[in-house]
Amino acid sequence: MVKNVPTSIKDQFLIEKRRNQMVKGAVTLFKDKGFHRTTTREIAEASGFSIGTLYEYIRKKEDVLFLVCDFIYERVKERMEQVIDMENKSVDCLSNAVRSYFKLMDEMQDEVLVMYQEVKALSRDAKEYVLQKERDMVHMLEIVIENSLPYTISEQDLKLVANNIFVHGQMWGFRRWLMQKEFTMIEYTDKQIDLLFKSLNLSSPTS
Repeated sequence: MVKNVPTSIKDQFLIEKRRNQMVKGAVTLFKDKGFHRTTTREIAEASGFSIGTLYEYIRKKEDVLFLVCDFIYERVKERMEQVIDMENKSVDCLSNAVRSYFKLMDEMQDEVLVMYQEVKALSRDAKEYVLQKERDMVHMLEIVIENSLPYTISEQDLKLVANNIFVHGQMWGFRRWLMQKEFTMIEYTDKQIDLLFKSLNLSSPTS
């Protein structure tokens, strides 16, 4: 649950449920109409409840976009934590992390597309919050990479490799008009992992 968005409801389970409904309803609207052309009444209708109920869980429309951004990074964090084994120092951990991240980006490509299209509409503080979330996700990839390599990598190279993985996962959705005509998700993931491992001088798990 996002503490930064005030609500008059005390039931945490209900807050999470209603806000997840808002996120799903808003993503479709923001993708089709854009953030500024979408009304809170339309978000309420797409979420399956009244405008009055909507305002029990948010203060303004920007809060819904904030929730969309937060929802994405919370899902990424949960997924990465499930596959990251801090005790596992093998390259398999890196391969598993990349596959899991790419799969999640496939599942959430509409949400990610909306977030990057509309994040400019957030307030300065909300933007900084979202950017920090992104830094946290990239840092999780840095940990996996560092733990998986049988040699030491410079901090600069580590950050570059982690950001490359992060962006390549999102590229599947950003450039789906091209990527998804050329590859299946499995083929795309295999090829990206193969290129990653070659760049790191590792034996590819896909070969």
